[in-house]
Amino acid sequence: MATEAAKAIEAILMVAEQPVEPQLLAQLLEMKLDDVQAMLAELMASYEVEDRGFILTRVAGGYRFQSHPDLAPYVERFVLEGQTARLSAAALETLAIIAYKQPISRGQVAQIRGVNVDGVVRTLEQRGYIAEVGRDPGPGTPSLFGTTDAFLEKLGINALEDLPPLAAFVPSSDIVEQLEHGLRAEIDADLAAELARDAEAAGAAALADEDAATGGPAVADVVEDAVADEPAAEDATTTAADLDVASHAPEGAPDDDGDPDAHA
Repeated sequence: MATEAAKAIEAILMVAEQPVEPQLLAQLLEMKLDDVQAMLAELMASYEVEDRGFILTRVAGGYRFQSHPDLAPYVERFVLEGQTARLSAAALETLAIIAYKQPISRGQVAQIRGVNVDGVVRTLEQRGYIAEVGRDPGPGTPSLFGTTDAFLEKLGINALEDLPPLAAFVPSSDIVEQLEHGLRAEIDADLAAELARDAEAAGAAALADEDAATGGPAVADVVEDAVADEPAAEDATTTAADLDVASHAPEGAPDDDGDPDAHA
């Protein structure tokens, strides 16, 4: 037969709207904390042995009654009957990011999701699932958000450490490689050759357009022709200079070999 203290714990938990901390139960029952925690453990074990439709569980640092997980389909059918106020996919995604990355700002969440999240964050605040937990010391000191005890209650977990690890939702390297291989485009050899010809033709057309725009050959061709003509121009200048010197030389002057008769 249950003791009066055990029945008192059951009565308190039955009317409580939020999980009740064991320290508060110990204060109300005027008992030691260790004794209260031992009594709570006994109640939890007795409900499991009796295979009841509810259980006593520790959630968000306190204790509460909740329906047995095996009966979730029936409870879900009852709770969701006629209800339409569900969180959208965007809100669930934002809530998951905040839960795993907290404390985090609106801007950081927006960078991860790639869209503006102001409206979604306001909705989550109104539902009581997230709250401002601090300020970022960076430029503008934006608000930092984290999850609340209501979030833990909805998930039925005692602490954030009880969240499922992200590794369980990340595909393995083999699956990623298969996905990349399936998305990789395979081009036929004939198609590749045709694409190469089209690219070559496009390059030739671009050169032709450049010639037409400048009114003549490309600049590189003009420079090349000018460089090729430089030696000939230099030779012509040198020859003219030599002829001019020869025409003004005095009669009988020696040439480069020292022969005065070379100019006769």
